[in-house]
Amino acid sequence: MAQERLFGMSFARIYPLYVAKVERKGRSTEDLDTVITWLTGYDRAGLDAAIERGVDLQTFFAEAPRMNPDASLITGVICGVRVEDIEDPRMQRIRYLDKLVDEVAGGKKMSSILRGQPVSRPA
Repeated sequence: MAQERLFGMSFARIYPLYVAKVERKGRSTEDLDTVITWLTGYDRAGLDAAIERGVDLQTFFAEAPRMNPDASLITGVICGVRVEDIEDPRMQRIRYLDKLVDEVAGGKKMSSILRGQPVSRPA
């Protein structure tokens, strides 16, 4: 039941929480957007459209232009669960994003967060 509630949460509601978290730790919204676009393939216009439309997290990831094939390199614990062990692909994508946001907020280098790929800022 809790999973279904999470899937139904609006990305527009979650995004400002991510922004507040990274800014509180001295990182920028641009850093946040970089990891979101790296993971999902959205560009800035796509993120803005998803926020404006109020899509839920399930739809946000279902409509993602291109999930990064290196997302499987994201490992670690979120909410007491190892992200690499999550069996539901929908939940795993949400937790991948949570893990990336934590890494940004934790001050990790962007090249490391992006699993060695070059940093390109969202257009």
